Amino acid sequence: MPTVIVTGANRGIGLEFARQYAADGWRVIATCRRPDEAATLKAIAGVEVHTLDVGDATAIQGFAAALAGERVDLLLNNAGIFGPDHPRQSKDGIDPEGWLQTLRINALAPVLLTLALRDNLAKAEAPKVATVSSQLGSIGENGSGGMYAYRASKAAINAGNRSLAVDLKERNIACVVLHPGWVQTDMGGANAPVKPADSVAGMRRVIARIGLDDSGCFYGYDGREIPW
Repeated sequence: MPTVIVTGANRGIGLEFARQYAADGWRVIATCRRPDEAATLKAIAGVEVHTLDVGDATAIQGFAAALAGERVDLLLNNAGIFGPDHPRQSKDGIDPEGWLQTLRINALAPVLLTLALRDNLAKAEAPKVATVSSQLGSIGENGSGGMYAYRASKAAINAGNRSLAVDLKERNIACVVLHPGWVQTDMGGANAPVKPADSVAGMRRVIARIGLDDSGCFYGYDGREIPW
């Protein structure tokens, strides 16, 4: 039975990842900050729920230590935040502390967790790390401006993932970043055109086909490669 770790699994895309992988017979290790408030997640058969605040570097090391010696086939770095409200990450005003927190959660945490679990991943036959990024992190496709903190954090994790891909290749670990689309979640809003189930199904198809030759790349949930 393959093992997948899903961060930020208590709602939205993370919850759907946990649901779909569990339905396909995977061992799902799902993390969130407050498991006592994650009734829907805990109700999914075959899912193990662990407490993890990815913004806490010490907690990341503790989580990895608890899994010492165990094989991890797939790490899904899904946990993320939008950051400050729109007016506080626009040309009309910047929230410096909010910007730094957004970077900590969206860009630093996935790198720290991936490195903390590299020995676990190396035990798998074809280990993979997939980090949920955003097309808004693409510098080449930014034609609308705004969302400074969010865009910067996603561009940062794209760069971080590229380095992970280079550094972990010798251990056979493929690392990619994924754009989930504009999804109907708390962050995306009710008017988003993509349902969580469709976004996750698409990302799973991408994850299933990637190998070391794809490591370091940036893909949309529809399979297209996204420019940096």
